[in-house]
Amino acid sequence: TRAESRTKVPKREQISELAKHQATLVFYLSVHLLTKITKEAIAGGYKKTTPVAVVYRASRKDQKIVLGTLADITNKVKAEKITMTAIIIIGDVIKPKSYEYSKLYDKTFSHGFRKAKVK
Repeated sequence: TRAESRTKVPKREQISELAKHQATLVFYLSVHLLTKITKEAIAGGYKKTTPVAVVYRASRKDQKIVLGTLADITNKVKAEKITMTAIIIIGDVIKPKSYEYSKLYDKTFSHGFRKAKVK
């Protein structure tokens, strides 16, 4: 999504509204609005300790990844002098407490195209 700036967004698309779902949020072309984004995410219900990643120039040789929380990411990004060409990712996906692999390719899982093989 994008943060509201000169171009308004409908109320249901405002950061504080999206944050109520506690889903992962990804912002493009909005790193210059990072302070606003973090404040609105917290106002919407995210904890200040929610993990955040800012990826500068993703997939390029000079790529930088800055990790932090909603409480401290703005200062970390300012210290790296990142002002454009970055993606902001907010949510537990950055530091998952657990991870469950997809069952799609698990031989013990049946689906419409394959019967499970019993161990």
